[in-house]
Amino acid sequence: MLRIIDCLKKTGLEIKDIKKFVAMAQEGPSSYAARKELFEVRRTQAEGEIARLQKALAMVKFKCWYYETAQKDGGEERLWEMIPDGLPKDIRKLYDLGHS
Repeated sequence: MLRIIDCLKKTGLEIKDIKKFVAMAQEGPSSYAARKELFEVRRTQAEGEIARLQKALAMVKFKCWYYETAQKDGGEERLWEMIPDGLPKDIRKLYDLGHS
């Protein structure tokens, strides 16, 4: 039960709602449908948060590459000419995801 509570907490479920879940679990099989629905909602919300974080991470990775390249080049001029179509394929993926 502690692992489940920790999981629910990590997905942003409020304490009052975790208490409701614990009460449902104590009810037994009659609350299976409600508990399943709670986890389906948590899954959807967690997937949305993961997608948001993946987008942010892509932008961070792109900017790390960008400024590393700018340092090596001694400026950003070449980079400005590369964006977006001239970027290396792997960097273009990061750029596209980060700017979507």
